[in-house]
Amino acid sequence: MPEPSTLVAFALICLGMVLTPGPNMIYLVSRSISQGRMAGLVSLGGVALGFVFYVLCAAFGITALMMAVPYAYDALRLGGALYLLYLAWQAIRPGGRSPFQVRDLPRDGRRKLFAMGFATTLLNPKVAVMYLSLLPQFIDPAHGSVLAQSLQLGLLQISVSVSVNALIVIMAGSIALFLGQRPLWQTVQRWLMGTVLAGLAARMLVEGRR
Repeated sequence: MPEPSTLVAFALICLGMVLTPGPNMIYLVSRSISQGRMAGLVSLGGVALGFVFYVLCAAFGITALMMAVPYAYDALRLGGALYLLYLAWQAIRPGGRSPFQVRDLPRDGRRKLFAMGFATTLLNPKVAVMYLSLLPQFIDPAHGSVLAQSLQLGLLQISVSVSVNALIVIMAGSIALFLGQRPLWQTVQRWLMGTVLAGLAARMLVEGRR
């Protein structure tokens, strides 16, 4: 088992990463605002399952195999970039609204919400890269099974991510109220969000394989 100091350091890094806005956060906030906290929490369950999938892949070496096959990684990378561009267009298109703005959307069932949250995580290849590059730095074979340590660190990352995102889901309504009383902030936030998403997509497209 990793030492306590190692677990604390890893948890702090995970906290910094989850607080950085990304596709998962944007989707969860949008769903929570449009359909309520419970819908956001169900979607978060799908996101968490996506993390579990990548943790298991990394722990058993499947992620390393995927990274070694150019077409497998490129397909996932391009799919994720296109998804980000779609989200960016939804944010800045004529008549578009901020993800934090309350809007009337078709109410999706829990099964679909869960599946969409799961897909949002799977379409982000940076999650796979994160596990592949980050986990080995905190694993010491002298402290026991490498597989067991990988799973422990992965579960810690999932715990931090789910806890923080759950708070974001719960507070999404308050953020929407704040922006609803300030129309200018809504416009600025919408264009800022679209720009960030497009920038992330462009970076993903030009980075290529690491």
